[in-house]
Amino acid sequence: MFRAIRRDIQAAFERDPAARSTLEILLCYPGLHALVFHRAAHWLWQRRLHLAARWLSQVARLVTGIEIHPAARIGQGVFIDHGMGVVIGETSVVGDNVTLFQGVTLGGTGKEKGKRHPTVGSNVTVGAGAKVLGNITIGDNSMIGSGAVVLRSVPPNSTAVGVPARVIVQDGRRVEPLAHDKLPDPLEDRLKQLSSRIEELSARLEELEKERALPA
Repeated sequence: MFRAIRRDIQAAFERDPAARSTLEILLCYPGLHALVFHRAAHWLWQRRLHLAARWLSQVARLVTGIEIHPAARIGQGVFIDHGMGVVIGETSVVGDNVTLFQGVTLGGTGKEKGKRHPTVGSNVTVGAGAKVLGNITIGDNSMIGSGAVVLRSVPPNSTAVGVPARVIVQDGRRVEPLAHDKLPDPLEDRLKQLSSRIEELSARLEELEKERALPA
């Protein structure tokens, strides 16, 4: 557990340009606090001390604004930036070196039993306000855009954006993890395609009208 916490502190240094010292991260980063609470609660959960684990997770929620079910499995090097409103459900699995921004939900879609929450691979970034719902898998090295609603699995090395989310592969290369301004917009792309098609049809219509106007 302590090894994982050290890796989480290192992740904050690596992914937050505002981080200045280990003491600052320990005192001022609610994402780290939530992970420390969770790792203790998960330890209790694994030893069938379920009530104690749930109570500790609720204390963490009150202190940090982040709710992580003690049964959720979370890897090392996870960074929860800001974190307010983050929810991670009971059967969620989060890999190593994952970044979650504020308002992210790893949730279920109903009252089904068994595995009902997402599995998030390693080196994944989930943007602010994104909702990843159901027993789906987010592949390694992928990125979920801010505000996306993901209802289907996302293959590795992909970017998913929109509501519902669509997968967009950019030349087989991973988008820079924190470069939210470089995310593609599928709606904008479609509107550009429609605009181009309308221009083509308008030009063709003008040609036809000119042909009809010519004397026989």
